Amino acid sequence: MSRLYRSLYIFWIVFRFGLDQLVLDGLDRPWLRGLTRVLRLGRKLEAPRGQRLRQALEHLGPIFVKFGQVLSTRRDLLPSDIANELALLQDRVPPFPSEVAVATIERAFGRPVDEVFTRFDRQPVASASIAQVHFASLKTREGLEREVAVKVLRPNMLRVIEKDLSLMRMMASWLERLSADGRRLKPREVVGEFDKYLHDELDLVREAANAAQLRRNMEGLNLVLIPEMLWDFCHTEVIVMERMDGVPINQVERLREAGVDIPQLARDGVTLFFTQVFRDGFFHADMHPGNIQVSLDPATFGRYVSLDFGIVGTLTEFDKEYLAQNFTAFFRRDYKRVAELHVESGWVPAETRIDELEAAIRAVCEPYFDRPLKEISLGMVLMRLFQTSRRFHVEIQPQLVLLQKTLLNIEGLGRQLDPDLDLWSTAKPFLEKWMMDQVGPQKLWAQLKSEAPRYAKLLPELPRLVHDFLRHRQSAPPTDLQRLIEAQTRTQRLLFRILWGGLGFILGLIAMQVVFQIQ
Repeated sequence: MSRLYRSLYIFWIVFRFGLDQLVLDGLDRPWLRGLTRVLRLGRKLEAPRGQRLRQALEHLGPIFVKFGQVLSTRRDLLPSDIANELALLQDRVPPFPSEVAVATIERAFGRPVDEVFTRFDRQPVASASIAQVHFASLKTREGLEREVAVKVLRPNMLRVIEKDLSLMRMMASWLERLSADGRRLKPREVVGEFDKYLHDELDLVREAANAAQLRRNMEGLNLVLIPEMLWDFCHTEVIVMERMDGVPINQVERLREAGVDIPQLARDGVTLFFTQVFRDGFFHADMHPGNIQVSLDPATFGRYVSLDFGIVGTLTEFDKEYLAQNFTAFFRRDYKRVAELHVESGWVPAETRIDELEAAIRAVCEPYFDRPLKEISLGMVLMRLFQTSRRFHVEIQPQLVLLQKTLLNIEGLGRQLDPDLDLWSTAKPFLEKWMMDQVGPQKLWAQLKSEAPRYAKLLPELPRLVHDFLRHRQSAPPTDLQRLIEAQTRTQRLLFRILWGGLGFILGLIAMQVVFQIQ
């Protein structure tokens, strides 16, 4: 019955805000288009469709708000007016009662909250669709008092989202069956992506692990602070981390008054993003202003402070190399190479004409070069590129959806900090250096060091392997004598090459040991 009531409530909200028009207006069945005109009678739907969709999602609760946030990143699938309106959805929702948070903490740790913490602030400092945060203090194993932040999962989230996701899947199937345009939007795939991201966020230990990985990756860069996770106090429903202090990055005037170099801060943000993406293939994928602060502490003055690691993006070595080549060719205005890379990767059909795709990409990108960020919109560039991609039947890669979302976040932050920032010229040297590192002597040396233990173990076995191979060949039937002689000749040549190569490799290993001892 609860599922029936929830379904009726959802359909009431859909009808109240005229969301049925978003579906029925694009249908290719005449009788359904007539039904659209009948259903419109008696309803005042003056607000734009994107605004009505955003308001409906807000009325349906935190899960639908989160869905709208994820959906707003799919600018390859949505009209720009809807995507822009959904981007306004914020992670600010009413907090749940502090008594519920305390009960969750006590259930997770099996003892009263006053025994876990020496102080626990009942009033939350932040509230989002998945969890909320309280400040507290505790004593470590060493007996030291430490200020911490406690993130507590909203109660009964898994049960709620499973019911809502099943309804979303049902509505997505209807949309695909009823509308040709609905099939192009791939609603079931979108719901599937949302399902994955949401379940990842519901496991707070996963978020803690993401934070720990990012913290290790960013060590030595001196550009960003990431809270340390206190693993003795981490649970799937509750995680405790180092308390971070900073000023929200969208309070630019306050930062400027404190003496922060705002243009340098903007450039550091670009460096951080491209380092995480292309060097590590592991990046913070929820970089809206609520999750990014700036430290004013004298010891870490002007550094970024990253928060909320529920959503991270990952890229394979192939993805990184492909994207870096695309970006590098783009910065060099080599549109032909960009088109060739799309064909080589299989993103567009093999029969696509390179010259036509090149001309289309040039028409989108060329007007935006050599302009400061205040005169361009990366979102507009991406939107036009997505329109072009539909024309050439480009297959959107699911693993790059979070990257697209993060790029738009970076543009928004850069526009707030320094509208004169030249995003292209700032990123170009980094990418060119990264490409050199991938194909230059440093990369070769790194690969040799990583493979050295395996080859060192294999080398002593080579004589036995060669001997076994030759003895096997000698036992072949007489009718194969000629082929055996030819094989032995090739084997002897190979053996000499292996022996000489092995000797050279051993000498290389000895040289490496000498170098390491000198260092």
